[in-house]
Amino acid sequence: MNIVTTTVLRNNLADSLKEVTNKKDYLLVSKKKKVTSAIVNIDLFEDLLALASKEYKESIKKARKEYEEGKNFTHEQVFGEI
Repeated sequence: MNIVTTTVLRNNLADSLKEVTNKKDYLLVSKKKKVTSAIVNIDLFEDLLALASKEYKESIKKARKEYEEGKNFTHEQVFGEI
């Protein structure tokens, strides 16, 4: 797990942000030995926002149901012969 103290983060902010950006990851920030916040890569953050969306969750549920009912397309139906 990537945990960094507030002091280390303050002293190495540029490097910490670069690490999060390059790894498409996150850093947990601790203060007084307790994790208090996180720095998250923007792609991961957008994914988390999508997962929190009720509409997104409903679309996933609908897609799974359609798949289980056999309501799907083959690769050829979607893309034709490549």
